[in-house]
Amino acid sequence: MQASQIAHARQAGLRRQRVQDFLFHKITLLFAALVLLALVGIIISLLIGAWPAFKEFGPAFITTVEWDPVNDKYGAMIAIVGTLATSVVALLIAFPLSFGIALFLTEICPVWLRRPLGTAVELLAGVPSIIYGMWGLFIFAPLFSEYVQPLLAKTLGPLPVIGALFKGPMMGIGMLTAGVILAVMIIPFIASVMRDVFEVVPAVLKESAYGLGCTKWEVVRKIVLPYTRNGVVGGVMLGLGRALGETMAITFVIGNAHKLSWSMFAAGNSIASTLANEFAEADSVLHVSSLFALGLILFVITFIVLAIAKLMLLGMARKEGTTS
Repeated sequence: MQASQIAHARQAGLRRQRVQDFLFHKITLLFAALVLLALVGIIISLLIGAWPAFKEFGPAFITTVEWDPVNDKYGAMIAIVGTLATSVVALLIAFPLSFGIALFLTEICPVWLRRPLGTAVELLAGVPSIIYGMWGLFIFAPLFSEYVQPLLAKTLGPLPVIGALFKGPMMGIGMLTAGVILAVMIIPFIASVMRDVFEVVPAVLKESAYGLGCTKWEVVRKIVLPYTRNGVVGGVMLGLGRALGETMAITFVIGNAHKLSWSMFAAGNSIASTLANEFAEADSVLHVSSLFALGLILFVITFIVLAIAKLMLLGMARKEGTTS
């Protein structure tokens, strides 16, 4: 009798475990499906909203420079160029600085200073973007126009190819200013990811290299970077994705002018700043649809960037598999 009760209790426990596993599986599947449904819903909403603009202007919408709400003529080229230009400038500035910050915090910084500096970097990531925009407009832009832009125009302006990028009105706001503000914003993200990645390098590998007489730079170049390059690429792409979609800070300092110029000093526009400035005031169907089309283009650009990052990571993993 006692054995049958034990067997019955065991079977009841197994049934309960099966039910719990079933519920756990379905609930987690539901959570994952909600993310996919939200993504599909966003894509469908953008496609429906952008359809009148693409129907009216066709593929030429992407290459058209004109943006004229008065005559209901719209093109995305100015916003696309502004988005890509400011993001590239931000990445060119932020990547080496973030790399240096992460290396200093993990390899060189004294132990007593490591935690305060790391906390300061993480706090910068939590500053709202509108604060960066206000700081950029009222503090950074006047200093930039008075000291930095004249220096750049005097030193780099006369150069044959890149000189055209550093000529023009020195107002403080413009494409270059927006790129610098974006760089300040994405440095904490890239530096934090790189620091966390560098910290997972096994200490025995670095100690062995130091024991063989390697310098700090040799340890970083031959041990740390090969071990962590996948994480470094991921951190850089995270920062680039943040730069592509930034809105408020860019809106403050880019100048919000619908025109193309070779000069990085000139005012311009980005996709995000155009949406922020005009969505509330758009009244015609084509104007609203063109803004939806800009949002769809920004989504596609971000998707392409993430896809390239994923392909790079897969290529690195495949190469590591063949060389090991």
